[in-house]
Amino acid sequence: MYEFTEDCMIHIEEIDNEHRRLFQMINEAIDLAAHTEDVTTIADSLLPRLKEYAATHFAHEEAYMESINDPELPLQRKEHTAFTEKMNTFVLDTSSPEAARTSLNDLLTYLVRWLYHHILSSDIMIGKMCQKPEPTEDPFAFTDKYKTGIELVDNEHKQLFAIIREVNDLIHEELLHDKYDEIMRLLAELRQYTEFHFSDEEALMEQISYPGFEAQKRAHSAFVERLVEIDLSELDAMDDNQQEYLINLIDFLLAWLSNHILGSDKKIGDYIRTQHLSATDI
Repeated sequence: MYEFTEDCMIHIEEIDNEHRRLFQMINEAIDLAAHTEDVTTIADSLLPRLKEYAATHFAHEEAYMESINDPELPLQRKEHTAFTEKMNTFVLDTSSPEAARTSLNDLLTYLVRWLYHHILSSDIMIGKMCQKPEPTEDPFAFTDKYKTGIELVDNEHKQLFAIIREVNDLIHEELLHDKYDEIMRLLAELRQYTEFHFSDEEALMEQISYPGFEAQKRAHSAFVERLVEIDLSELDAMDDNQQEYLINLIDFLLAWLSNHILGSDKKIGDYIRTQHLSATDI
């Protein structure tokens, strides 16, 4: 069964409750499918209810984001539309009972994967990008508040901040023409270094038997997928909105990284200290 765990909480009660219910509906379908010979009736019952509940949830989520002027709303709508289209175009393979079971299981796997990815890469940021840094604060500075106390992790986080700053500086370089190839190069570098860092961090967590390891892996996977999905080929059709799109992109990357470090990664350092682990243990 799939759990709605603490790492999926965005701490907006209505949205968290609806996410929890979506997991519950999927788990109920998985359980029924495991104990039913013909899953056709399960699919016939599940899909309409799931479509209806997802539509209601998406409407609530989008209304909340609109009420706080969340800049991620257009992307959220795009992701919600993709999910809805997937549900609307799904056709259960009824050529045989086994084919129907495989078809339903494939759909349920997709739904869970999509839900985890969407929550951990998009929903987790609801409201976060509306928070403005203090006027005297450099948002791209890796300051003491981000330090986990783990030298390897802190050094790699510092490098991630540096790459994002470099992309941001390039975006705001008004005298530089045809800069989008260089932006793409830097974003590719960011993705590669992010994957490198996550690999190091996950190896460390596994080594110390960190209890939040699986949750961290899910969050890392969702963020990497978000990086992979960045497509600047759309910029040519944006005309005057190119700069705004890129600025919003950098705001998201920086906000996700900052919130992930403060909300998740620092707990790794806390765990190491509370467990009295020595340098030889890590």
